[in-house]
Amino acid sequence: MSKTATKAQAKPAAKAKASATPTASGAKHNGPALSPHLVVRGAAKAIDFYKKAFGAVELIRLPGPDGRLMHAAVQINGARVMLVDEMPEHGALSPLALKGSPVTVHLNVPDVDKAFARAVKAGAITVMPVADMFWGDRYGVLKDPFGHSWSIATHQRDMTAKEIQKAMQSMGGNPCPDA
Repeated sequence: MSKTATKAQAKPAAKAKASATPTASGAKHNGPALSPHLVVRGAAKAIDFYKKAFGAVELIRLPGPDGRLMHAAVQINGARVMLVDEMPEHGALSPLALKGSPVTVHLNVPDVDKAFARAVKAGAITVMPVADMFWGDRYGVLKDPFGHSWSIATHQRDMTAKEIQKAMQSMGGNPCPDA
């Protein structure tokens, strides 16, 4: 094997471009390989909320004939989040219709306290106040007005898996204080 081939193979997959990602149909998609796609009751209002709460940048908004958003996308902290209006007739139900969601969208930010306060000021509800966590992050959880849970964190210190396990065990079975 040549030196050129060895170097090319050694490049990590994470450095691959997000654009032109093949889909199951073989079509190319210009976006990240994985993006949350949120069903929201009131997607237009959700876009406005995400702008205020998280500094989202609107990428696209495609209303259908009845005015509901068939597809929308925003970018938050460099990540794409897709949205669609709730459409029960097509099985697209929001957390409000389902009375909750088992999914939490996680957002890493430079200043969790500032980001959390901004989201609460915009209308989010605190689920777990920001606190220093055993895994090395300063972390909190909130719920947006549309029923989606968001965890927000700032990484404070690197820890080994062994250190995290030990810190978790010292919590006495409650790894999330104030939760």
